[in-house]
Amino acid sequence: MHTAPTLDYAVPQAATAEYPSLTLAPPEVATTPEPDTTSTLPGWQRLQRFAAWWRAVAPGILMTTLSLGLFIAFWYVATKYRWDFYIRFTHIPSPGEVLSNAANLVHSNKFYHNMGMSLRRILLGFTIATGLGVGFGLLIGQYRLARGLLLPVFEVLRPIPAIAWVPMAIMLWPSNETSIVFITFLGSFFPILLNTIHGVHSVDPVLLRAGRCLGAKDFALLHQVILPAALPHIFTGLTIGMGVAWVSLIAAEMISGQFGIGYFTWEAYSLIQYADIAVGMIVIGLLGLACSGGIRLLGTLLMPWVSINTKGGRP
Repeated sequence: MHTAPTLDYAVPQAATAEYPSLTLAPPEVATTPEPDTTSTLPGWQRLQRFAAWWRAVAPGILMTTLSLGLFIAFWYVATKYRWDFYIRFTHIPSPGEVLSNAANLVHSNKFYHNMGMSLRRILLGFTIATGLGVGFGLLIGQYRLARGLLLPVFEVLRPIPAIAWVPMAIMLWPSNETSIVFITFLGSFFPILLNTIHGVHSVDPVLLRAGRCLGAKDFALLHQVILPAALPHIFTGLTIGMGVAWVSLIAAEMISGQFGIGYFTWEAYSLIQYADIAVGMIVIGLLGLACSGGIRLLGTLLMPWVSINTKGGRP
């Protein structure tokens, strides 16, 4: 009766003597990998990361605090001693008076209603301007026919300040509310349009040729190649357009509005409530800053490659 041969992994002595590094081992047996514990950092490593983050952001925070502190200190000294050189501070409210009036307005429903009306107008006008500005910008930047038909008209209308449109807007639209939204739209439309056109012209021609070689049609080329490549310029136009939109909105509210933060500021001047004027101006600045910050945040989310590429060049 024959028995099955067994495998011996030992190497003959002669072979190992001639080739000392030659060894045979049994096949590896699959084992369960050990859990990865590197994601759970010890406390001291977390502290090191926090310290590195703080070293990166602390200079900016300190500089911002110093800048605002110096501005408020100058404001306080100028109003306390009623400086009257070429610039007059005789009727300018002090920071304490402005803070006191702001504390009272926190409990005013009318003030919140004015803020809400301004935000509604700015968002509506800016949204329409974004859609039309980006759309027309892509067409004008990509197609010669659209550029020949549309760009001359826009170039004639562009130098006209949005505030100059107030009388015409009142005649054009059936209500003051629509007129104010239209003026806000005009203020933000042209920066968005021009930056979009510039972004389309800045697209690398190699990308366009690669898209056409891969069979992309006109719409696919606009949507998948030109628009992503032009996004940095488009968001630059959105940021500029938001600032101009606030300028146009406040001017329109002061002239023809019945509600809004611009109307509140002008009404405070008419009623000789100087502290409320400063409150209105500060609120306008904060709302504009919040809107611009929202645009920058959206740009960071939609263009992560831009953030990654620019971080390396920052000091």
